[in-house]
Amino acid sequence: MMMKKEIRYSCSLTLTLLLLLCVSCDRENKSLLGTGSFEATEVLVSGEVSGKLIRWDVAEGDRLQEGAEVGLVDTIQLALKREALRHSGAGVAVSSPDVATQIAPLEAKLSDLRSQRERIKRLLDADVATKKQLDDLDAGIAQLEGQIEATKATLSNSRGQVSAQRSAIDVQVEQVSDMIRRSVITAPITGTVIANYVHRGELAAAGHPLFRIANMDEMILRAYITGEDLGLIRVGESVKVRVDGAAGEGGSRTYDGTISWISPKAEFTPKSVQTRDDRAGLVYAVKVRVPNEDGYLKISMYGELLRPTAE
Repeated sequence: MMMKKEIRYSCSLTLTLLLLLCVSCDRENKSLLGTGSFEATEVLVSGEVSGKLIRWDVAEGDRLQEGAEVGLVDTIQLALKREALRHSGAGVAVSSPDVATQIAPLEAKLSDLRSQRERIKRLLDADVATKKQLDDLDAGIAQLEGQIEATKATLSNSRGQVSAQRSAIDVQVEQVSDMIRRSVITAPITGTVIANYVHRGELAAAGHPLFRIANMDEMILRAYITGEDLGLIRVGESVKVRVDGAAGEGGSRTYDGTISWISPKAEFTPKSVQTRDDRAGLVYAVKVRVPNEDGYLKISMYGELLRPTAE
């Protein structure tokens, strides 16, 4: 008789525990809006010039500040090319004609002819000179004035050509200077190096990847929710995000996040994602920005988006 009571008590306790477990699971499912994985803003840094890496201060796991110099490509050949261009530009500048100097003799001759004309005109007024002498001087003056104008035009064209050549060389010098500046490799954003592809002494090629850096200070949870839950959230709204705790914590961690994007179109449920309603064939992607102040969140870590009303 006693044994039967103990069996009934044991069965009752088991049923109670199962009921509590079901209630707990149901409460947890109702608080879950969607699930997904964490992403980060990543930048793939590639070489802009080709050459040997004479300095490289990048290792996976390093935290870099935006603008920090982390590497240098050998610039000796570029520096020599720039110096040669500068000498070439100086030589071109010297060849530019001096208009004033070259027409000075013609201007002096013109001034002399004009003086002669004034003298002949006075003599003609006194019936000492002839009209032909004055006409000859006028013709000579007109011819010399035309010669001066033609010379000025020719010299001006020459100066324009020289100036164009000098400008082209100046542009080439600036292009080489820009390549020298690009030989200094810097971090494009503040973040953590998650992949390093080269080492000091290797040949870096323009356009080839050097390293990958990610902003781990703010993670992005890309979660998926069903269409019936779209009305529960909106862009700019604060939400809660839950992740599994570390070993020994015996629970989960909750973070504050902000809805930054909601997909305008539905897509089929990804195989790696389980929504609150497993029968839902179409879901909407949602991005949640989550500050990672403690550095616990990692790329591809599983996360859960909680309903806005959940505590």
